[in-house]
Amino acid sequence: MPSRNTPWLAGAAVALAGLCLGGGIWLGRRQVSGAVTPPGPGTSRQALLQQLSSLERLQQQGEADAAQQQRLLELLVALERRQQAITLLEQWADQQPERWGLRLLLAELRRAEGDRSGATREVRQLLHTRPDQIEALQLFSLLLLDQGQGRQALQRVQTSYARQSQGQPRREALATGLLLAELLQRQGTPGQAEALLIKLAAAFPGDPRPLLARALLQQQRGDMKAAQNSLAQARNLRPSQTDPRLDQVASAWGLAALRAPSQTGPAKPRQGPSALNTP
Repeated sequence: MPSRNTPWLAGAAVALAGLCLGGGIWLGRRQVSGAVTPPGPGTSRQALLQQLSSLERLQQQGEADAAQQQRLLELLVALERRQQAITLLEQWADQQPERWGLRLLLAELRRAEGDRSGATREVRQLLHTRPDQIEALQLFSLLLLDQGQGRQALQRVQTSYARQSQGQPRREALATGLLLAELLQRQGTPGQAEALLIKLAAAFPGDPRPLLARALLQQQRGDMKAAQNSLAQARNLRPSQTDPRLDQVASAWGLAALRAPSQTGPAKPRQGPSALNTP
């Protein structure tokens, strides 16, 4: 069973950020800092504190607009004032329940502060109203894995995937299926994980993600020939398009032949999906 510190599909998500969920983050790679836009480079701490003070006054006076509230939150996170950010998010999430991302970020912050039970409570509340929200399912799964409840996470995601796959599979079923495949792998059933990835590749033939995930699984078990073949199939889905993210995977494995012509050149082999875990 793979270590939680080296999730195979997590590496794929980092390498293929745009190909994955367009905002979703895979297990093991969830970061609070990625949920908000960081301050611009070169900004001094003193300047940030001045901005923060000004925005806090506006917030206390009830005069901060949505953009200013967003900036206030960004500054609190950037300056590691997470408890203040949590207090604000509690208010906003209750006042604006339709903005589900607020409660998701609140859960992220609680987890970052070591409050796993509080984070789990927030995600459960979100899933009560949006049971198939993929970002919530990801965080909920990670929280359960943190607490040694991987089987419960697996069952919850299986239920969601089954609901989305009834009849003609919905597009959302792909993202949930990829998450389910990772959980199956973590629970020590890589054969079931690969079978699901094959099924996803057939159901969504134009999407390279199931093939890439399968390539990473094959690479992890040491079958580099099969992994290269799966990666080549992923690239062949869009032969006329150069995708730097697929090139990144090929480069990380030292597979110059699978990189786009403009990207070929000396490539130093790097072992395992951890090579893709860029900050």
